[in-house]
Amino acid sequence: MKLGIVGLPNVGKSTLFNSLTKAGAESANYPFCTIDPNVGVVTVPDERLNVLGEMYHTKKIIPAAIEFVDIAGLVKGASKGEGLGNQFLANIREVDAIVHVVRCFENTNIVHVDGSIDPMRDIETINLELIFSDLEVLERRIAKTVKLSRNDKTAAKELDLLNRVKAHLEENKLAKSFVTDDEDEQAWLAGYNLLTAKPVIFAANVSEDDLADDGASNTGVQAVREYAKEEDCEVFVVCAEIEEEISQLDDDEKKMFLDDLGLEESGLEKLIKASYHLLGLISYLTAGEPEVRAWTITRGTKAPQAAGKIHSDFERGFIRAEVVSYDDLIECGSHAAAKEKGLIRLEGKDYVVQDGDIMLFRFNV
Repeated sequence: MKLGIVGLPNVGKSTLFNSLTKAGAESANYPFCTIDPNVGVVTVPDERLNVLGEMYHTKKIIPAAIEFVDIAGLVKGASKGEGLGNQFLANIREVDAIVHVVRCFENTNIVHVDGSIDPMRDIETINLELIFSDLEVLERRIAKTVKLSRNDKTAAKELDLLNRVKAHLEENKLAKSFVTDDEDEQAWLAGYNLLTAKPVIFAANVSEDDLADDGASNTGVQAVREYAKEEDCEVFVVCAEIEEEISQLDDDEKKMFLDDLGLEESGLEKLIKASYHLLGLISYLTAGEPEVRAWTITRGTKAPQAAGKIHSDFERGFIRAEVVSYDDLIECGSHAAAKEKGLIRLEGKDYVVQDGDIMLFRFNV
């Protein structure tokens, strides 16, 4: 999974990125200090892997991973080359979802690029830049398709779609709210890779004081939550400064620190939950002495396609899968005990994999 972190300058975006990835992207109180998109990979915390590791006396534990791309602070006119311009918008096109950091804290020492704190104005600014960038993509595609459409019915049909999507965006609506039931049109839309079609997670960046009640008393956070509900987005409340402190601690210290703040989980854990939920992702597990590993798949994936995550040969030559749920295995205490109780099942090609399934694939190529 690849997530792009965006936001206006000085909203805490690179501080949050540094904290999440410990990658050390430069963070400073001025716009555009992130000159190149910084990339960091973080592992997905999953306590189940450690439990299975002990049970199987495994040599190696491999968690699922998320790649974060820190995009330089956007400003009004970025799509027209203002600030550092379109090169950064191009970097967002490659991500699965956008994490939009919105400033919901006051701090006179950190200047807001627009001079005041207004989360909804900031969201609108970023949305408009993404819309403008998408319009450029559509206009280039229209110019190519117009010529083809004169003698090609398929091209004429695509041209009609392009013009309808363009009109939709020109009303300041996002591409993800454009609906079509036509399969050809759906395929074309996916191929355009429009920025405003991507799922969005809002990171409401608050002061430490607003963290304990999860931003409930912060009017900016409430406005972001209401907007996100209308737009079918996810929201999580985070304090980038606190995340920076957490990132320096080991696991035991981190737990004590979170307890002292009255928090159950870190911002990274909140973000991972939000992104898995938004993108409809789950993890299945493989376990043995060589390694215990988590594999990320889309909810609803069938066994052969899940096997293909490990190797294409597994999918091509799929025979069946040996499956036990994590909860059943832990309750029984061992693989042998679960087998004895008949809790290890053999599933075929139509089996839909569930979160926490521990799977062994049988295949022949």
